[in-house]
Parts: sequence; C-alpha cells; structure tokens
Amino acid sequence: MKLVKTLIIASSLLLSGTALAAEGTLTIVTSYPPDTTNTFKAAFEAKHPNVKVEMLKKKTSAGIKYIKETAENNKSDLFWASAPDAFEVLKGDNLLAKYDVKVSGIPDKVGSFPINDPDGYYKGFAASGYGIMWNTRYLKAKKLPIAREWADLKNPVYFGHVGMSAPSRSGTTHLTVETLIQGLGWEQGWAEWKAIAGNFKTVTARSFGVPDGVNSGQFGLGVVIDFFGLSSKASGFPVEFSYPKVTTLVPANIGLVNNAPNSEAAGEFIEFLLSTEGQELLLNPKIMRLPVNPKTYAKAPAEFPNPFTDKTLGAEVKFDLQLSKNRYNVVNSLFDVMITYRLDELRAATKSIHDAKAALGDKDNAEAIKLIAEAEALVNKMPITAKQAAEEGYNGVFKTKRKKAATKSSGRQAEIEARWDDMVKENYAKATELAQQAKSLL
Repeated sequence: MKLVKTLIIASSLLLSGTALAAEGTLTIVTSYPPDTTNTFKAAFEAKHPNVKVEMLKKKTSAGIKYIKETAENNKSDLFWASAPDAFEVLKGDNLLAKYDVKVSGIPDKVGSFPINDPDGYYKGFAASGYGIMWNTRYLKAKKLPIAREWADLKNPVYFGHVGMSAPSRSGTTHLTVETLIQGLGWEQGWAEWKAIAGNFKTVTARSFGVPDGVNSGQFGLGVVIDFFGLSSKASGFPVEFSYPKVTTLVPANIGLVNNAPNSEAAGEFIEFLLSTEGQELLLNPKIMRLPVNPKTYAKAPAEFPNPFTDKTLGAEVKFDLQLSKNRYNVVNSLFDVMITYRLDELRAATKSIHDAKAALGDKDNAEAIKLIAEAEALVNKMPITAKQAAEEGYNGVFKTKRKKAATKSSGRQAEIEARWDDMVKENYAKATELAQQAKSLL
C-alpha cells in the first residue's frame, strides 16, 4: 500500500511538473554588467532554489570565441548578450540549439525588427536603441550645448569632451557603429564616425567605461546603448539620454547553447526572462531596459521610452542583420585602425581643421577653402569600399581581437591592417599639414 501511494504521488508530481523541477548548476556566458546579472540571478535562484546560477562574464566577441573554443567539451548553457549579429555568428556555426518558448504575449516585432530568431535559435527579452548621454552639470559648467543628434557631436565645441568604447571591445558599440553606417551609407557613415571621434577624449576599454565616465564627469558626453543612460538617470546621476533620428531598435537576446549540460534549467531561465516577473525586473532603476512585453510598460516610470506606442523610435534605419554579420570583424578592425589606435593623429587633424575653419569664418579665401576641403577628404578616405568589406570570406580574415595597439595580428590580417594603417597615418598627417597651411593664409 505504501509503495502504491508513493507511485501515485510520484505520478502526480510528474504530471504537475514538480518532479522535473530544474536543479544543478546553470552556466550563462554573458556580457551584461553586475547590476543586471546579479538582479536576475538572485530572483531566479529564489524561484528555483535547487539551481545555482554561474555568470561567466565576457565581452561579446570574447564570449563568441569562448563558446567556439569549448564546443567539443561544452560547459555553457546559455549565451546572453545584446548584439543579435553575435547570435547569428553562433547560429551559423551550429553552436546554438532551438528552443520553443512557452510564455505568451510577446509580439513578433519591435519596430521593424523581429523579436525572436525566425528559425528559433535565440529569443529577444528586451529591446535596445543607441544614442547619446550627457552630464547636465558638466555641460552647464563648461557652457556646452546639448547634443541630441550624431551630427551635433562633430561640433568643435565638443573637442575633448566625448567618450566611446571600441566596437571590437563591445557588441553594443559595434551595433551603434554599424547602425550609423547603415543609416548614412558606407562613406558618409564612416566620415561621420571619424568626425565625431576627432572630438573624443578617450576610447574606453569597456562599454561600461562610457557611462561611468559621463556619470563621474571625466567627460561630458558619451555614445552608449540606451539602458546605460536610462539606468544612470534612474539611479540619481545628473545625466540625460537621447535617441538620435538615425538609430535603430533591435532585441537583446538569449540563446540555448548546443549540447548544454543543463538544458532544463536553461529553458527555465529563458521562460523566467519573458515572464511577467522577469519583464518587470527590466524596469529596476539599475537596469532600465525596454521590455518586449507591451503590458509591462504600464508599470514603467513617466517618460520611459515605449517602442510599441512611439512608432518614430528607431524607424529611420531598417537594420540589415545579415549585412552586419557579413562584415562584423571588418568593421571592428577598421574602427581600431582608423580611430582607436590612431586617435592622437585623428584628433590632431580634427583640431587643425576646426582651427582653420574658425579662422576662415565668413572670409572668401578660395585657396584656404580648397585646402580645408582637401584636408577633410584625406581624413574621410576609406581603405576599402562597402562591396569589398562584404565580400564572401573577407570577414573571416580578421580573427585577432586587438585589445591594445601592441597586440599583434598575423597572416593576411596583419598585412591588410598594416596597409590600412600606413594609408591612415599618412592621410591624417597630410590633413593636419593642409589645415595648418590654410590657417596660415587667414
């Protein structure tokens, strides 16, 4: 009788799902900051006391590399990051497994972008946009205007006041760079980035360094993903954030790693992220990400962005995920060669052009105008075309992630980057010379 009773209880537990409750260790490879990971870890573990969550913190590019390198003896369950093109890379290498979400109420799209991978390999849990944050006290003290559009950051008044991370160091920064290039076109987009970067005070080692720098007043303005600006403001820092018109909204994602050792707990974590409780956690002042469940916005603070009601948000750019994926490494290497590791030379050229234009003013000096235009054209000159950047196989050449200028790449990557660097260095030096020559005429 006792045995029968035990079997009945066991059967009922199986039917209710209790016997299948997740347990063990859940390992998540993630690029998210502690404010996000610690909040979700604590809430999930409280709901699933038999699961211990381990957050393996890695930058997006490093996370991709880690999952690739450990694929034969995989110990990771989930990949959790903001950049959808990073998930496309893993999906293309058969490193993600399909997962069918049970939670309902999530729309198919945010703006014009699908929330979930149409093939089922990764799921969107929040939406992300890209823009500018600024320290209100800093701008007031320095008597600087507010910058709301990318073009504003080219203004000479911001020289030495802007911070940004490199796309090779941050998946979210990569999306910001790629968004502007797609929005304006290859030549004009890169020209815009170089004009903005000419005003940089720094290129930070991590994406978190940008909001930290703005919050503390190390520099006045930063190019960031939206939740950095929104969470800083909600946490009491004297900052504001704005989406430029040329931006996009894309989902931040989570994906089940192929051959995950604890796929059961991984599935429960995905369900938790998309549940009412998980979506509301995104409104925590330390997180402040845009939920993908429209109902959650009823609990959002006043003036919180809502992409499901504000149809202008991210409408300017129809982000091409495949294009971004095809030139992911190329764009990162170009940014490092032209900006990150030639920042001093770029700033010198930019300052010389600023000074020459200021001296020119309204004067009608044809020779000076010609020299300034030549200087700008040299700064803007690209080593390769958009067509070359997207050529099949070309992206795969750029495998080395340069953490600093001294980091050596090898093989064809080293040869190509050396050619780029020679061209860039020569052009920046000549641009500086021409701009100074123009100023001397005025």
